[in-house]
Amino acid sequence: MARRHRTPPPSPLPQRDGIDPVRLRLPADEKGEWATVRDHLVARFGDAVGAGRVDAMFREGRFVGVDGPVGAAEPYAAGRYVWFHRDFAAEERVPFGIGIVYRDERIVVADKPHFLATTPRGRHITETALARLRRDLGLPALGPAHRLDRLTAGLTLFVVRAGDRGAYQTLFRDRLVRKEYEAIAPYDPAVALPVTVRGRIEKERGVLAAREVPGEPNAESRIELVERRGGFGRYRLLPATGRTHQLRVHMNGLGLPILNDPVYPVVRAEGPDDYASPLQLLAKVLEFTDPVTGEPYRFESRLTLSRWPPQ
Repeated sequence: MARRHRTPPPSPLPQRDGIDPVRLRLPADEKGEWATVRDHLVARFGDAVGAGRVDAMFREGRFVGVDGPVGAAEPYAAGRYVWFHRDFAAEERVPFGIGIVYRDERIVVADKPHFLATTPRGRHITETALARLRRDLGLPALGPAHRLDRLTAGLTLFVVRAGDRGAYQTLFRDRLVRKEYEAIAPYDPAVALPVTVRGRIEKERGVLAAREVPGEPNAESRIELVERRGGFGRYRLLPATGRTHQLRVHMNGLGLPILNDPVYPVVRAEGPDDYASPLQLLAKVLEFTDPVTGEPYRFESRLTLSRWPPQ
C-alpha cells in the first residue's frame, strides 16, 4: 500500500526580510537517541552553529510549532513540525535597483541587475531578487519560474501564486520559452558567424567553471553577430537549452569570451564584486504563450550593456 504524503500545516512564522522560515519535520528516532527536541536539534545543528547557539534560540523562543514556541525540554516526537528563522549573515547591498517590466495578478517580469542572485543560495540570502521583490511588492508567495545567473542581468520571470508556479516552470523545462540574450565580446573575423554550437557541458559541484567534455550533446546555442565597433562585437545569443553557464562556455569555446567574465577563460581570484565592470551579458527577450490564459507574450529588457552604449 502506497504511503500518503501529508500536506504540512501552514507556517506559524511570517517571512523575515522576504525569506521563508526553515521547516523541519522531526524524523523517526529508531535508535532512541533523542529524549528531547533539544537533543535532536543539537545533534543536527550543533556542529554548524554550536550547542550554545541552539540553546540561546530556545531561550529566545525562536523554535516554533503549530501551537507556539517549543521548549528545549519537550519530549521528542517523530513527525512533529518545527519552524525557525536562520541567522542571516550581513550581506553587502547590491547597489542597483530591480526594474519591473510587467506585472499582473499571475506573473511579475523583472529586470534583474548584474551581481544580484535570483534566489537565496549559499552566501546570498537576503540580497536576492526574490527576497527584494517579495518585500518591495508585498507578495510573500512570489516564486521564480526559472533562475538567471547572478552575474547576468536582464529578464527574470516570477509567479505570484504558488499554485500557478508549476505551469510556468514547465514552460522552461519543456523549452517552450524563446530566450534571446545580448553579449559584448571580442570581434574575430576568422570566426564564421552565425553558427549553432552543440556540445556536452558538465559542471561539478564546488567548481566554479563548467567545461565542455566529449559525449552526447546536452547544450545548444545559436550565435549571431549584430554589429561591430572596432575590435569588439555585439552578439545575439539564442540558447535552445539551459545548462549552467552555457552561453559563457560556448562563447569562450569560439575564442570570443564575454567581456568582464571572471571565470572564462581564466578563473579569477575570489574577491569583492567590481560593480564598475559587470559581465557583458544581458537576458534581452522572453517570449512564450501564457499557460494559464493562452495569451502570447513578448517582453524586452529595458537595460543596456555598459560597454555598448547607444549611439
